[in-house]
Amino acid sequence: MTAARILWRRIVLLTVLLCAAMPVAAQVPGQRHVQMRIVAESDTPAAGTRVALALVSVPDAGWHGYWQNPGAVGTQPRLDWTLPAGARVGDLRYPVPERLTVAGIMNYVYERPWTILTELELPAGLARGSVVPVRLAIDYLVCTREICVPEKAVLSTELTIGDGAITPERRAAFDGWRRALPRPLGSPALFQPGEPLRLRVPFPAARPIGDPYFFPLTENAIDYDAAQTIRRDGDAIVIETKGTGKPAVIEGVLATGPGQGFAIRATPGVVAAPAEPAPVRAALLAFAGALLGGLLLNVMPCVFPILSLKALSLARSGESAAHARAEGVAYTAGAVVTCMALGGILLAIRAAGVAAGWAFQLTDPRVVLVLLVLTGGIALNLAGLFELPTPQVGTRSGRSGAFATGALAAFVATPCTGPFMGAALGSALVLPPVAAMAVFAGLGLGLALPFLLLGFVPALRRRLPRPGAWMDAFRKGLSVPMFLTALALAWILGRQAGVDGMALGLGALLLAGLGLWWTGRRQLRGRDRAWWPGIAALTLAIATTALVQRAPPAGAAATGIAGAEPFSETRLATLRAEGKPVFAYFTADWCLTCKVNERAAIETRAVADAFGRGGVKVLVGDWTDGDPVLGRFIEGHNRAGVPLYLYYAPGKGEAQVLPQVLTPATLTDLVS
Repeated sequence: MTAARILWRRIVLLTVLLCAAMPVAAQVPGQRHVQMRIVAESDTPAAGTRVALALVSVPDAGWHGYWQNPGAVGTQPRLDWTLPAGARVGDLRYPVPERLTVAGIMNYVYERPWTILTELELPAGLARGSVVPVRLAIDYLVCTREICVPEKAVLSTELTIGDGAITPERRAAFDGWRRALPRPLGSPALFQPGEPLRLRVPFPAARPIGDPYFFPLTENAIDYDAAQTIRRDGDAIVIETKGTGKPAVIEGVLATGPGQGFAIRATPGVVAAPAEPAPVRAALLAFAGALLGGLLLNVMPCVFPILSLKALSLARSGESAAHARAEGVAYTAGAVVTCMALGGILLAIRAAGVAAGWAFQLTDPRVVLVLLVLTGGIALNLAGLFELPTPQVGTRSGRSGAFATGALAAFVATPCTGPFMGAALGSALVLPPVAAMAVFAGLGLGLALPFLLLGFVPALRRRLPRPGAWMDAFRKGLSVPMFLTALALAWILGRQAGVDGMALGLGALLLAGLGLWWTGRRQLRGRDRAWWPGIAALTLAIATTALVQRAPPAGAAATGIAGAEPFSETRLATLRAEGKPVFAYFTADWCLTCKVNERAAIETRAVADAFGRGGVKVLVGDWTDGDPVLGRFIEGHNRAGVPLYLYYAPGKGEAQVLPQVLTPATLTDLVS
């Protein structure tokens, strides 16, 4: 731990202690930020028995209390019981806590209502009908993310000795509170001190663990602020983190989800690291999927013209093999760097708590307008309206041009999500950052692979057609898919920003086209500085992004299936409770694969008839605007974005995840 970090922790701890030492003058007299009460499971317990007591705590919004081990900073509650002679209270049992990190310091807290359970042991010989008073004075610290306030409460209740009856309502309440307690694991755990400290917890391989985290009860056993790496190793979970000592035992709670966990008691022993961590296998599979998905992107209408034009320029140049290799490497570097940059931004956005997926930038109409102008300009260049300066192949400027072309291909490919990409990028979002960036690099490598092979395999270059007059006609033909891409982007802009936004985008494209036409005219006349009209027009066109505003939601997503409804988890739960089969699909206007699947499979007559006969309900999740609620649901199915297709059969617990490329038979077979 660095000296600066120690100093910072001491400053924070001193602040907490000063808050605790100050008189509660800033607090309104009689007002507490955590409301507490004592509840007995039976109001009429029998003499000589034990009765469960619950300390129910409800914090105000924005406030939190602390677990029995508060973490790096905080204090656990101090309780002072006043009981009749012969009565005693057992150990406190806390529910599974939550993590709260403030300024890099880890705290174990409760930001939602929580209940501590214990048992009151009553002495034998108490007369039936006698009253047993129970009083508790409690001192505790309650905080927000900015301030801490020490509070006190005096709680009391009275029990009447009787038959020990428990009402159904009280039984149900205590059952709910007990479910929030960590369950005893029942198997011994081992830990190995050192750097890192390694903890091995027996856990069935077939049982999911959700989002695991180890909350230590033993103080000074681990560094609370250190990251935890949790891996599967057969029928066990291995936790690696930074240790701070050599305790005799380590006790704590292994949380496996919100409000769910297991009580752990580990003794020293030898704990080997897993031989082949699951993240390594997952990262390799995700990398392979991204590589193949990037390769398939080259046939998309927004990428194919760029790749073709670049390949033809290589064939026309007639330069040496060394020059061809240099261009191939530069083009690949541009594609890989751009994909990694977009992936890094995506990971940073998600680290800030925002649900986002691949092509996240297309949920912003300003980015769509820039892409509209860019693809329109490329289409006009291919159509021959103006000429881009052609750097000499193999020179430093030639490599720069190849790098820029690779970056351009990667950037304009982001609206496309083809086969293999969805699962690969979804896996990348749950992998460690280094592995995730490797997956994004694999996407860029797959995208650049055809041109890279051209640069390094002379036999492929020799198969390229000989230069000739046909190349000009072919180039003009390549402008058609780019114009179609621009048209699709204009439609997306209209969906996001309304008719006014679409008109603004088309106006920006017209302005850019006029400037580029003027540039082309100056080029034909051999004028100096021929590019100034185009640069000025492009600058003004892109500046119009400041005027684009998102249109208000227009309602449910349109679909060709009669009776389709907007997706919500509530509606899904209702339909499943009614025993209805449900087909839920998630789409976006900027997702080409989604639209192809909808036209070719989902919205066909055969599927509509089959779904009608089978009583299949259809739910549509429109993720065009990056709805964070839908984003979290999609992420829960190991996907980074759309498309996602789910089928819920009646009586089945889990959804069937369908392929990303659909056919009518894929859907009709679900019903049959």
